[in-house]
Amino acid sequence: MTRDEIVNLFMENAAKAAAETFKVSGPEGLKQVVAEITKGNSPIYCAAVTENEKAAAIPPEVLTDDFFTAAVSVEEVFGAIAETGSLICSSEGGKPVQGGLLPSHHIAIVAAENIFPELEDFFGTRTLPLPANITLETGPSRTADIELTLTIGVHGPERLSIIVV
Repeated sequence: MTRDEIVNLFMENAAKAAAETFKVSGPEGLKQVVAEITKGNSPIYCAAVTENEKAAAIPPEVLTDDFFTAAVSVEEVFGAIAETGSLICSSEGGKPVQGGLLPSHHIAIVAAENIFPELEDFFGTRTLPLPANITLETGPSRTADIELTLTIGVHGPERLSIIVV
């Protein structure tokens, strides 16, 4: 599979799992998409540690350093799995994986080169020891009760937006 085919498969499968998907070619496109989908939202958590997180350019008046009370989280995730449309969130480097799971809207930034065809391909690139926490996120959180009544957003974000750079 070519890189473009892997990215397209990921975006297709992520959309099937009810995630909003966007593809941008650089920092300016990233900034525009983040501004559009966060319009009117506050507070927004973004650690602004990676170059892509910095490029998101969250306005200081809505930026918070507390992901527990944030309505939106903007973060660059470790990678993604094309086969399932899943994001790979990792605690590598001390990154809090809760930052993307607690706010009701998770905006995940993923670099195209970090999208793996299958889960095995991801683990094939890793060396030991693995980070303490690796979380796979596929679409917005959903759960159902015994009568199969579907509820969105109980155990994680109720809205997931993915931006592939």
